[in-house]
Amino acid sequence: MELLFCSLLLNSRAVNIQQYIMENIIDLKLLLSTPKTITLTTHRNPDGDAMGSMLACYHFLRRQNHRVYMIAPSEYPENFAWMMGIQECLIWDIAPEVCEAAIKNTDIIFSLDYNGLDRVDKLGEAIKRSSSKKVLIDHHLFPENFADFVLSDTTASSTCELVYDFILLLEMGHLIDPIIGDCLYTGILTDTGSFKHATTPKLFRTVAKLVEIGVDDNSIQDKIFNALKEKHLRILGHCLYNRMEILDEYQTGIIWLTKADYDKYDIQRGDTEGIVNYLLSLKNVKIAAFIHEQPKITKLSLRSKGDFSVQEIASKYFKGGGHKNASGGASFIGLEPTIRKFKEAIAETITKEDT
Repeated sequence: MELLFCSLLLNSRAVNIQQYIMENIIDLKLLLSTPKTITLTTHRNPDGDAMGSMLACYHFLRRQNHRVYMIAPSEYPENFAWMMGIQECLIWDIAPEVCEAAIKNTDIIFSLDYNGLDRVDKLGEAIKRSSSKKVLIDHHLFPENFADFVLSDTTASSTCELVYDFILLLEMGHLIDPIIGDCLYTGILTDTGSFKHATTPKLFRTVAKLVEIGVDDNSIQDKIFNALKEKHLRILGHCLYNRMEILDEYQTGIIWLTKADYDKYDIQRGDTEGIVNYLLSLKNVKIAAFIHEQPKITKLSLRSKGDFSVQEIASKYFKGGGHKNASGGASFIGLEPTIRKFKEAIAETITKEDT
């Protein structure tokens, strides 16, 4: 039986949504009522929300005596290494055989913080082949129809916010302790840019509850944002001084990095996290792009202020997606052609909006 809670339906006050949800969650509660083998998965290049939602589910499900595995397609950034249990996460790129064996021998697969199996590369192929029950919890647009249970809300700040809701829907809020709370807070904090966007009254009520149960918000902020290496500041300085371009007529900023930059500064996964946001600190910049050259692909991270949707740019021009104010995409035409294509896309999109 497919259980679809599209957009959580919690934003509507016209009907008794809570009754509707509880009637439809009963099958999943029954499935989880006895110990199972469960595999939690998240997307490639996992960020704070990906690791936070996966670890929160990991601790929550283990408290109910389930056997739980965690799999990420690629390694997580070092500034999340402090999170309890993270060392148990399997990495597909490092141990694909072990990961595939976990998928084959699991009863339930959780897909966390991604909306389609292409977001997890070869891991997605293994999930597609599996006959296990599948649970999708995510806040990105247009979730694919591959799961038996879908908890999707594109207005949510983060998947961690939805995991909190998920635990409450199971009527197990009493199991949320400071360990689970730390994981949830991490995802919320990072996906909102330290509460700069995607915030709602509901979100702040959730965060208040987490602080009430013992989450130390100051400590988490310190562990995430004050754990840089010297090279991180040198990378940032290089980006801002040598690799930044402002398109005043389009209120757009661009930062780019070449493959040579990656070699010179020994840039590893996670080292450039958050650089794109510095562009938005400029008063006259409403659209920001971080475009970086990889060995076989050029990737784009897009951000915006206000009503401008970078999700439309990402999906239309770069086969990507995400959220209105935070999206990503990719290109196979090289760095300089990709930068030109982005500029053309911005010019075309803004011109259309003005006419």
